[in-house]
Amino acid sequence: MRVDELDVDEANGVEGASGYLTVDLAALGRNYARLAKMVAPALAAAVVKADAYGIGAERVAKTVYEQGCRHFFVAQFVEAMKLRPAVPQDARIFVLNGLQPGNEDICAYEDIIPVINSIEQWRNWSRTARRLGRRLPAAVQFDTGMSRLGLPPEERPLLAEDLTYRSDVEILFLMSHLASADDDESTQNWEQLEELRRIAEEFPGHDLSFANSGGVFLGNPYHSALARPGIALYGGAPSNATRPMEPVVRLDVAVVQTRTVPAGTKVGYGGIHVTAKQTRLATIAAGYADGLPRSLSDRGAVYFDGVRLPIVGRVSMDSITIDVSALPEGAIGIGSLVEVLGPNRTLEDVAREAGTICYEILANLGRRYHRQYR
Repeated sequence: MRVDELDVDEANGVEGASGYLTVDLAALGRNYARLAKMVAPALAAAVVKADAYGIGAERVAKTVYEQGCRHFFVAQFVEAMKLRPAVPQDARIFVLNGLQPGNEDICAYEDIIPVINSIEQWRNWSRTARRLGRRLPAAVQFDTGMSRLGLPPEERPLLAEDLTYRSDVEILFLMSHLASADDDESTQNWEQLEELRRIAEEFPGHDLSFANSGGVFLGNPYHSALARPGIALYGGAPSNATRPMEPVVRLDVAVVQTRTVPAGTKVGYGGIHVTAKQTRLATIAAGYADGLPRSLSDRGAVYFDGVRLPIVGRVSMDSITIDVSALPEGAIGIGSLVEVLGPNRTLEDVAREAGTICYEILANLGRRYHRQYR
């Protein structure tokens, strides 16, 4: 690929960047619209934690807001503070990790909604509401079998007791999180759903929020009142069995050097790769500091004009060496762009070769790429 084949803003001096991360906001909007249609009449939120999985939370939030999204979930309070000015006031921003002690007053002032994960967080938020003299909104999360976040079973009677006397907190949703939604045959999905139903009977009269991306595809029983898709918005496969979403991210990285080496040449740190024959090599300007894991060493690949070019040797911090012998002589040179993510290379492809999940690949894509939004 050539630089002029990308939608590059030359006026801003980005031509000649070492890498281009292209985000298709139209595809993102269509993904949200599809997910919202699937869960209707339930509502669809957007999970925009970790800077919208590295894509850019403010741009993502504005895009899906235009599609009707009014519920946004981040992981940390600092993310909510950054997002709050970027979306209209009718957008509800939830903090999945809840609040650290001391953040309650500013959270109430900024109209941010904590997800309560423990009786301690609940009581801190209740005291804040009493001190401010107004009811404060919250979602309450319960652990239904993941042992990560949420009120454990032994704290449920304490919450019920608090609610018996008075409630200074307006509970918007009772929540839990699916641990195995990427596997539609896992019995844990149904076990967690049954546990959430028992919780709903203990705390009647409140809307539920349960489905993540995979949960959307598990069907109506999991949708509840509010689904919370994340990876599916960004083009990732929501389960092992499906890949129905449009790709949102493309990554092209520039070649910085080419060379021809004889048979028996060691390539990269540690000399773990030794050429079996005369080989044409190219070095590209990205490495594990840019979100391309070291585990891709001697096993991953990139593409150029539809031709697979294997990674040889170890992935370095700032560079990767590829074997370009399959291309015609002179087809690739300094400034040529190879496809790391795109039509020939999905997030799942890279994740599989790296021995990880597509969430990790997407969230770790570095900030040194020139980012362009379409």
